[in-house]
Amino acid sequence: MKTFSARPADIEKKWVLIDAEGVTLGRLASFVANTLRGKTKVTYTPNQDCGDNVIIINADKVRLTGNKLSDKKYYWYTGYVGGIKERTAGQLLTGRFPERVIVKAVERMVPRGPLGRRQMKNLRVYAGSEHPHEAQNPEVLDFKALNSKNSARSAF
Repeated sequence: MKTFSARPADIEKKWVLIDAEGVTLGRLASFVANTLRGKTKVTYTPNQDCGDNVIIINADKVRLTGNKLSDKKYYWYTGYVGGIKERTAGQLLTGRFPERVIVKAVERMVPRGPLGRRQMKNLRVYAGSEHPHEAQNPEVLDFKALNSKNSARSAF
């Protein structure tokens, strides 16, 4: 029996729509990273972009458990001396671009390199419930119903 290795012509990509309202961030990011990589498919090939396109809506309503809203920090460097900046997850979620919390969580679970960057282009995250991808007929996936632990238990 020969090992199957997918070629770019063999790969079929589909569109998946996930509603992030009330969903735990880490569980969602882990599932999305595996879907982007194609690990949920039988035809998974490590050196090919065989994952699906993922659309996430309601990114501003994602949940973080524990004290992560105030304790989890995102750092960046301005390039100047003493220019290390930080924001908490709570500031990002209530700020101008709340979808960055999900993008960063998924980005850190996808391998770094050219293939990982290409796979991250298949992720679209929107803060509200509207998205411009109706023409692709995305398959709606009820992520909350997959496991009872996917929805955050603590209410803020």
